[in-house]
Amino acid sequence: VVFMRDSKKLVGHLYAMFTILVWGSCFVLTKNLLAVGITAVQIIPLRMILAYVTLLVMRPRFMRLPLRDELMFILIGITGGSVYFFLQNSALAHTYAANVSILIALSPILTVILAQLFSRKGERLYIGAVIAIAGVVMVVLNGTLTFHLSPVGDLLALGAALLWAIYSILIKPYTEQYDSFLVTRRVFFWAFITAIPLMLMTDGMPNLTPLFTQPKVLLYWAISGLCVTNMIV
Repeated sequence: VVFMRDSKKLVGHLYAMFTILVWGSCFVLTKNLLAVGITAVQIIPLRMILAYVTLLVMRPRFMRLPLRDELMFILIGITGGSVYFFLQNSALAHTYAANVSILIALSPILTVILAQLFSRKGERLYIGAVIAIAGVVMVVLNGTLTFHLSPVGDLLALGAALLWAIYSILIKPYTEQYDSFLVTRRVFFWAFITAIPLMLMTDGMPNLTPLFTQPKVLLYWAISGLCVTNMIV
């Protein structure tokens, strides 16, 4: 029994490390997609549809939700999907990937603060959150102690971190009530749907030619799209 419990912990730690590695690489991959002419807002539906299809193949089941929950999932899809990634991707167009990764790392402590303010069960994770952020800063800066500021991009990244904190609180009761695969896939669905009008009102349809003529661009899109499937709790 002890061995099984320890094995589960080890698997959990390995999965967490893999998730951190993959999620962190998304900042660089997004930067590369921006460099080939695909805009910040155009990247969102491209990533969301790939993530949705991936999870549909992995778990070809559907869930029915009452109208109230469906409306809440639209909000979750916006805060954790379309608008969140719009802010994050836009930040990458205006500042360094290192800045964005550090500022996005603030989302855990923002989540704790919001949980204390709006949740009756307020979670006391301040110390862990601070240690996690400090670790990200040390890894990203790599001992150079230099942090180049870019006000517009940095504020967009901070806004993305705040939205992710809101998303984390909104989605928690649903991950406890429903299958995490189905919940995450529903989030991707609404993120994709709400990203379409955002894209059409700003930059229009993306030029998909690089995806089919440049193998490395197709690889960037595939990996960055698959990255977001790590949202599964």
